[in-house]
Amino acid sequence: MTWSLPEPMLTVAVNSSVLPPGWAAEPKWDGFRAQLAVHTGGRVLLRSRQGTDMTGSFPELRAAALGQLPPDTGLDGVM
Repeated sequence: MTWSLPEPMLTVAVNSSVLPPGWAAEPKWDGFRAQLAVHTGGRVLLRSRQGTDMTGSFPELRAAALGQLPPDTGLDGVM
Protein backbone atom coordinates (compact mmCIF):
# COMPACT_ATOMS: atom_id res chain seq x y z
CA MET A 1 0.00 0.00 0.00
CA THR A 2 1.30 3.44 -0.92
CA TRP A 3 0.93 6.13 1.72
CA SER A 4 0.39 9.72 0.64
CA LEU A 5 -1.26 12.94 1.75
CA PRO A 6 -4.21 14.40 -0.14
CA GLU A 7 -3.70 17.56 -2.14
CA PRO A 8 -3.88 20.70 0.04
CA MET A 9 -7.14 22.60 0.16
CA LEU A 10 -6.95 25.80 -1.89
CA THR A 11 -9.28 28.75 -2.23
CA VAL A 12 -11.98 28.56 -4.88
CA ALA A 13 -13.96 31.26 -6.62
CA VAL A 14 -17.39 32.00 -5.10
CA ASN A 15 -20.05 34.58 -5.71
CA SER A 16 -19.47 37.38 -3.20
CA SER A 17 -20.60 40.96 -3.01
CA VAL A 18 -17.18 42.01 -1.66
CA LEU A 19 -15.02 40.30 -4.34
CA PRO A 20 -14.90 40.85 -8.10
CA PRO A 21 -16.37 37.99 -10.18
CA GLY A 22 -13.97 35.03 -10.51
CA TRP A 23 -11.81 36.03 -7.53
CA ALA A 24 -10.99 33.90 -4.49
CA ALA A 25 -9.64 34.95 -1.12
CA GLU A 26 -8.73 33.54 2.27
CA PRO A 27 -7.16 35.16 5.34
CA LYS A 28 -3.37 34.85 5.53
CA TRP A 29 -2.19 34.75 9.10
CA ASP A 30 1.49 34.99 9.98
CA GLY A 31 2.91 31.51 9.84
CA PHE A 32 2.90 28.53 7.50
CA ARG A 33 0.09 26.72 5.69
CA ALA A 34 0.92 23.05 6.11
CA GLN A 35 -0.38 19.50 6.22
CA LEU A 36 0.61 17.14 9.00
CA ALA A 37 0.12 13.40 8.73
CA VAL A 38 0.81 10.57 11.16
CA HIS A 39 1.31 7.22 9.47
CA THR A 40 0.82 3.81 11.04
CA GLY A 41 4.28 2.75 12.16
CA GLY A 42 5.33 6.11 13.60
CA ARG A 43 6.15 8.12 10.47
CA VAL A 44 5.21 11.81 10.62
CA LEU A 45 5.20 14.11 7.61
CA LEU A 46 4.78 17.87 7.67
CA ARG A 47 4.65 19.44 4.24
CA SER A 48 4.01 22.88 2.80
CA ARG A 49 1.24 23.71 0.36
CA GLN A 50 3.84 23.40 -2.40
CA GLY A 51 4.77 19.88 -1.23
CA THR A 52 8.07 20.76 0.48
CA ASP A 53 8.91 18.42 3.38
CA MET A 54 9.17 20.64 6.49
CA THR A 55 9.26 17.84 9.08
CA GLY A 56 12.91 18.40 10.02
CA SER A 57 12.33 22.11 10.64
CA PHE A 58 9.70 21.48 13.33
CA PRO A 59 10.89 18.59 15.55
CA GLU A 60 8.56 19.69 18.35
CA LEU A 61 5.52 19.18 16.09
CA ARG A 62 6.75 15.74 15.09
CA ALA A 63 7.16 14.75 18.74
CA ALA A 64 3.74 16.18 19.68
CA ALA A 65 2.04 14.42 16.76
CA LEU A 66 3.55 11.07 17.71
CA GLY A 67 2.58 11.53 21.34
CA GLN A 68 -0.95 12.84 20.87
CA LEU A 69 -2.43 11.84 17.50
CA PRO A 70 -3.60 8.36 16.46
CA PRO A 71 -2.11 6.67 13.38
CA ASP A 72 -3.55 7.58 9.98
CA THR A 73 -4.40 11.14 11.07
CA GLY A 74 -4.13 14.05 8.67
CA LEU A 75 -4.41 17.75 9.53
CA ASP A 76 -4.45 20.75 7.19
CA GLY A 77 -4.07 24.23 8.60
CA VAL A 78 -1.97 27.24 9.51
CA MET A 79 0.70 26.98 12.15
